[in-house]
Parts: sequence; C-alpha cells; structure tokens
Amino acid sequence: MKSDIGIIGGGAWGTALAQVQASSGRNVFLWAREAAVVNAINNEGENIPFLPGVALHRNVMATLDLQEAATPETILLVTPAQHTRSVLQQIGTDKLAGKTLVLCAKGIEIETGELLSDIVREITPQSTIAVLTGPTFAREIAMGLPSAVTVAAPSLETARKLAQQLGSKNFRPYASDDVIGAEVGGAVKNVLAIACGIVAGKQYGDSARAALLTRGMSEMMRLAIALGGRKETLMGMCGMGDLVLTANSMQSRNFSLGYLVGEGKTPADVLSSRTAVTEGVHTAKAVKNLMKRLSVELPVMSAVFAILHEGKNVDTTIDALLSRPFGDEA
Repeated sequence: MKSDIGIIGGGAWGTALAQVQASSGRNVFLWAREAAVVNAINNEGENIPFLPGVALHRNVMATLDLQEAATPETILLVTPAQHTRSVLQQIGTDKLAGKTLVLCAKGIEIETGELLSDIVREITPQSTIAVLTGPTFAREIAMGLPSAVTVAAPSLETARKLAQQLGSKNFRPYASDDVIGAEVGGAVKNVLAIACGIVAGKQYGDSARAALLTRGMSEMMRLAIALGGRKETLMGMCGMGDLVLTANSMQSRNFSLGYLVGEGKTPADVLSSRTAVTEGVHTAKAVKNLMKRLSVELPVMSAVFAILHEGKNVDTTIDALLSRPFGDEA
C-alpha cells in the first residue's frame, strides 16, 4: 500500500481525485461537510449527491472529521476557493506545518484579491505549496478516462516529485514551476467560459466564439504577467487546455450558466436552481477588483462582470465590446 493521502472537499471534483488516488493503491481520507455524502460513500460506495452513478474504489474512506482527513503528509485542498481560508484556519497551522498542500480549487479570493497560494503562505508558511489544475471534468476522471493536468510548485523538482506521486497511466500531470501562472489560468478560464456560453446562447456562431476564446487568452496572459506569472505557462494544460474544455461544453457549469444567460435567463435565476458552486461568478468579481488594483485592461472579463454583478443588459454589453476601436493583436 502506498502512502495515505487526504482530500479536503467531498464534491464531484474532490471525489474524482479520491478515485484516482485510491485506484493507484492509496488509502484516501476524503472529508465532506455533508453527512449525506459521507454516509453514501461509506455505505453505498458512491457519492450520490454530487457524483451519482460512479462506483468508488474501496480505498476511499469518507469522514466528517476534518482533522482526520488532514493527517496524511500530502493533502489535496478541493473546497471552493472562497472557503479555502476558513478551512485552513479550522485545520490549524500546527496540524499543517511541514505538509504538502496541493491546491485543486480554481479561483481568487474576492475580499483580498489573493491567489489561493497566497492564503496558504499566510496561514501555514511552513507547508509546501503546489497547484493541480487543467482540463478535467470530474465524471470523466472518476471513470478513469485519459486526461492531463498541470502540477505547479515553487521548484520544478518538487513539481516533478508530485507528478510522480499523483499521476497514473490515465491521469498525466505535467510539471511546472510557475505557481502564479497555473493559478491564474485555472481561475480566469471560468470567467471566459461564461463569456463563451453567452455567445453560444445568443447563437452568434462558431467564428464569434473562436474570436472570444483568442481574445480571452490574451487577457488571461495579461493578468498572469501583472501578477508575476509567465504567459508561456498559459499555453499548457492550465491555460489553453482548460479553457478549450470549459468554454465548449455544457458539462461545464460556467459555460452552461453563460449559455442560459445568453438565452435570456437572469444569472440569479440560473444560480438559484444549482447546488454546486459556479466558481466563475465569484472569480469575475475578484478579477474586477484586481483590474483596478493592477491597472490592467480586460474588456471581456469586465463585460462578464457587468452582466453578472451589475445587471447590465447582455445585448448592450456585447454591442459596447464590438464598438471598441480596432487595435493591434497582442
């Protein structure tokens, strides 16, 4: 039996990651805050509330005890981005000291504009930080279908070791030492996926969506550079790969929300019918705050923010984008 691993977050993605690690021969302690999730996994071998229809490996052990799930030396943090700080505080600095914390959620804290790695450094500076992100749908990963992700850490050596530890034949991590770039890609692609969904819902055609994806990539790179990341990182799994997946499928909560908004529904109506977090809604607000702080111009992401959080009319907002002066391709 390989070393145990802890996973904090019992939603679809946390469960999929637990399945990958358990299938590789590890005992996995999976923390969920919902008793229904824990009972379903332990008694039925299935996360019925969030990932129904996928039989889970017997090595996946669900728990309501956060401290128990945080016992292993490597911990995957999969709670929604806006709850990462509070969960780390609940576990405690002493418990986390010296451990490897792999950030698997995708987002930016709204109140502070901080990346999740910044939050980890504040709360538990003696931990090793890493990021796991890329083009993945939870159900496909849990079923063992082939996929690839980025694993980023402050040193390439650490990233490579984690890639060996967490990877498998059908779950292939590519190592990077650009933690900021990886985080920006994983977070911002959700906002751009909402934009692409709106374009699809408006029936503007594939050409318009391709143009939006390309301009969105430019904005993603601009923000990454402003925060200290590298634009070439975004050409990998954590940027282009994740954007291509998330911005082209109704399996994506972000794309599907945008699609429904494009068809005429309000963001509030769509969100009220969902139990799972649509992270791009929160990230749009965080990115808007970052734009002001960093003096970075991001027109597409500004438009998404205006529609989601200011109640701006979709047609008027799109018209304003199309009326912008012609510019250089950069």
